Amino acid sequence: MAVLIEVNNLSFSFGEKQILKDISLTVEKEDIIGLLGPSGAGKTTLVNILTGQLKLQNGVIKTFHNRNLISGIMMDSFGLYDRLTVWDNLKIFADIYQVPHSRIETLLNRAELINDKKTIVNHLSKGMRNRVNFCRALLKDMDILYLDEPTSGLDPATTDKIHKLIEEERKTGTTIFLTTHNMHEAEKLCNKIILLNEGTVIEQGIPEEICMKYNIENTLELVLKNGEKHILQNNKENAAILFEMMKDEKIISIHSSEPDLEKVFLYLTGRKLNE
Repeated sequence: MAVLIEVNNLSFSFGEKQILKDISLTVEKEDIIGLLGPSGAGKTTLVNILTGQLKLQNGVIKTFHNRNLISGIMMDSFGLYDRLTVWDNLKIFADIYQVPHSRIETLLNRAELINDKKTIVNHLSKGMRNRVNFCRALLKDMDILYLDEPTSGLDPATTDKIHKLIEEERKTGTTIFLTTHNMHEAEKLCNKIILLNEGTVIEQGIPEEICMKYNIENTLELVLKNGEKHILQNNKENAAILFEMMKDEKIISIHSSEPDLEKVFLYLTGRKLNE
């Protein structure tokens, strides 16, 4: 895939407090990159720098494109006009971007909000407001979409709707840069993960490869038809035992011991992602 953004040795401080330390990463076209870390890790600060809302202090950010990258941003700090309707909110930004109003109709249908277009934003649930914000971010055609905790505090049904919108947008060719502290969201959506802790990248790569890398136990848990559970080291010495059990059709399930991203983060930092 073509590289869109390359970040090298980025650092940032507020006064004497260092927020980001020596960050290096690469964003490729059609990636869904998950920037994963607990509250206070520096995720939002990094996005603010990448989107030009904060001035770069130290390091280098290179963009590789035949024109300036067009970005869309959905962040909690970007509020809607509470006293206006859903339609009127989106119409304001469509006019600013010189986007035809038919685009609003298309997005509201995608977000399952078309029947609420005349509703005052102040009367919407948090999940519906998030979807309106998502529509606003998608008004213009873009190269990269930045989403800052897009499903924070939402119920599972609304979260699924946001996830569907994200996956649909990636299929159109848009690159997604997603910040979250939700490990399950990152594992579901992202083809690349960046683990951030106290302003430092502690690991990055393909989620499955990261989890395999830290499979320290390297065991298999077998559940048998008689209810017994057996834990075997995943090695050639136990291959014959496993083969005999499978040949005799004794096994209901086999689970390998590779950790999820939550356990990897705990292993590397001694703390949980959702702290």
